[in-house]
Amino acid sequence: MITFLLALVLLFVGYFTYGKFVERVFQPKADRPTPAYTQADGVDYLPMGKNKNALIQLISIAGVGPIFGPIMGALYGPVAFIWIVLGCIFAGAVHDYLTGMISIRNGGAHLPELAGRFLGKAMKHVVNAFSILLLLLVGTVFVASPADLLYDLVNGSVPVLIFVILIFIYFLLATILPINKIIGSIYPYIGALLLFSTVGIGIALVWHQAPIPELSFENTHPAGTAIFPLLFLTISCGALSGFHATQSPIISRTTQNESQGRRIFYGMMIAEGMIAMIWAAAAMSLFDGPITLNELINTIGTGGIVSEISTAMLGPIVGTLAILGVIILPITSGDTAFRSARMIIADYIKVPQKKMMNRIWIALPLFIMSIFLTTVDFTMLWQYFNWANQSTAVIALWIGAMFLYISRRNYWIAIFPAWFMSVTATTYIMNAPIGLNLSMQTSVIIGIVFTIFLTVLFFKAASNRRGNNHPLEDDVSDWKQSA
Repeated sequence: MITFLLALVLLFVGYFTYGKFVERVFQPKADRPTPAYTQADGVDYLPMGKNKNALIQLISIAGVGPIFGPIMGALYGPVAFIWIVLGCIFAGAVHDYLTGMISIRNGGAHLPELAGRFLGKAMKHVVNAFSILLLLLVGTVFVASPADLLYDLVNGSVPVLIFVILIFIYFLLATILPINKIIGSIYPYIGALLLFSTVGIGIALVWHQAPIPELSFENTHPAGTAIFPLLFLTISCGALSGFHATQSPIISRTTQNESQGRRIFYGMMIAEGMIAMIWAAAAMSLFDGPITLNELINTIGTGGIVSEISTAMLGPIVGTLAILGVIILPITSGDTAFRSARMIIADYIKVPQKKMMNRIWIALPLFIMSIFLTTVDFTMLWQYFNWANQSTAVIALWIGAMFLYISRRNYWIAIFPAWFMSVTATTYIMNAPIGLNLSMQTSVIIGIVFTIFLTVLFFKAASNRRGNNHPLEDDVSDWKQSA
């Protein structure tokens, strides 16, 4: 219990200390007009309040990641707490803040546009394809998981296919309608439900003095799976997630003032870390007896464990509300995944999005591809998503480091997590069966060598850009036209 409470305190303190430090490094300008005003179109670019933007950001980045991931990560034992705390404060929140703020400084640009500007024009095309693939995987995965949970909730009285169709219809509407019509209207209430249920479970853990294990570096995974690199891909949304780099630019187009960035981007990642901590602790405490967590995962699945935790901690009525909140979470990340994909494609092919038909003809092919992906094995999709997700985080961190280096600011806050995740993501794909299936030792060596190679390329390119007075933030229109 002490470890659990200390971890929550550290996350809270991290927001007011390291978060403030990161903000000072970036140097937000409160008097600088944001894209919400300078590029207002009434669809994607429009100002919304600070609290509304913060809750939308939280719900967009949350999904089932900070719940399902930590439950699976709980198999490794209390070492998962360490990654959630350190990853969230020094990597994930930095990643989200830099992505959102650099986007604001660059006209609300999405990740491919930022990659093209700061890592070279060739990277724009690579990251564009990579981002669309990631968002398609997210959207597809977040159709299947809530549909299955809804099917279980109604005891199989309604076919899963009906829920899938309804979710896809909602996704389409949320993708093409102005952001304030659906997302801006309902997300704050969903955010309140998420916080209510999570805080309720956290209070219940403390009230009942749940047997949460104390800090230990021992690997308790029943299959003996090594902590590195899998833990750092299993727990992503609760610590560091590249998916967030595709979501932050959505809110960068609705942010009223740069000074709001720390609460919206850094703060909501810290909030997600707290959510992850609570669910990981609940999983460790409730299922560490005759029936182990691993046995339950194999029999009733992660969704079933969510139901068990919710009803055991909060009772049948409030617990059901918590389950509904968990069902809604992936839906509210799936819709923004498709919305983000639509915006990225529109930026890439330079099609204005003010007209409804322009949004529809870009969105429809995305949904057709997603429907096809629903026929693919879910487990395999999830494995590829894990790798693509953390690889996207690597790209976003290198972009952040480049921005800070060129602007002569403390780029080490992005370089250190970029190094770690470059080694991690490369090692995983080299070692995993879905990758090259090499030995772990060989995979780690390749991961280190590849990261050194990236570092050399980074400093060479960064020095050239700094020496050539590469434009940063004062002439957005010129760089967009030349991109």
